[in-house]
Amino acid sequence: MGVNTDDVRKVARLARIQVPEEELPGLAAELDSILVWIEQLREVDVASVPPMASAAGIPLVLRDDLVADDTSREDVLLNAPEARQGCFAIPRVVE
Repeated sequence: MGVNTDDVRKVARLARIQVPEEELPGLAAELDSILVWIEQLREVDVASVPPMASAAGIPLVLRDDLVADDTSREDVLLNAPEARQGCFAIPRVVE
């Protein structure tokens, strides 16, 4: 792929990461090897592999999505440090 120190310097600047100048060549070599590995992964034929959510093969447990409103507004407002007119009262953030 050919990652050089200028590429690493640019990525570090964009990511707002301060990288010492003496570490740039090592990071360039590491990034280059990562990109080579990614290119190797792209060569693998995965057309016959079904998508999966987990490598463990455990099926996802699904539940019915039911609306349950068994908590009253008064019960919820009991947890509030301060409430006014049936709503949470919060300090002003923006002037």
